[in-house]
Amino acid sequence: MSLTVADTGTTHRIVPAGVHLARCFRLVDLGTQPEVFEGEQKMMKKLRVEFELHGEDDAGQPLTRDDGRPLTIGLELTASLGKKAKLRAHLESWRGRPFTPEELLGFDMARLLGAYGLCNVTHRTSGAGKAYAAVSSLSPLPAAMRATKPAPILPNCILDLDDFDSAVFEALPEWLQQQIDQSVERRRVLCMPDPEPAPAADPDGTPADMDTF
Repeated sequence: MSLTVADTGTTHRIVPAGVHLARCFRLVDLGTQPEVFEGEQKMMKKLRVEFELHGEDDAGQPLTRDDGRPLTIGLELTASLGKKAKLRAHLESWRGRPFTPEELLGFDMARLLGAYGLCNVTHRTSGAGKAYAAVSSLSPLPAAMRATKPAPILPNCILDLDDFDSAVFEALPEWLQQQIDQSVERRRVLCMPDPEPAPAADPDGTPADMDTF
């Protein structure tokens, strides 16, 4: 088995570093969240794109959990297609072409569900000293692999806070539910006060107290 870390009595398998065949299976609207950017706190609209991984690691072990489900990894990004936005950079790299002016007026993220690509994963360490796997880049699936891509495993799933589905929300991991509940949109629904200031971020922009995998 690849690198593992222990946390509060449980063990998580970290996605191995390297390039893996991936399929987008889940899109999550995280709502408006506090974020520290260049020393200044701002409220930013966030989303999460999640992938199921296929194939094997360098040791020939399948990219699965102990229960047989595929390993997954996600990208948490600001919901923007501005020129300097990381979301735009990742999507254009994944598509293998830039957005057209028409697409930049409004791109339906739901089009990503079920799409395959190659996911470049690297290992990093958070400010709290926790090891985690992060998506460094995405690229298109080579033509030679398109005809033999594996069948989907996890069901496609999308959570849109503007069209809230409680069943979809309750099926999400608890930590993700808690993060969504900290958004401005959910706190208003739950009659809660405004979000607390965002935690300090590592130089790569990853909050120090969050696991990315």
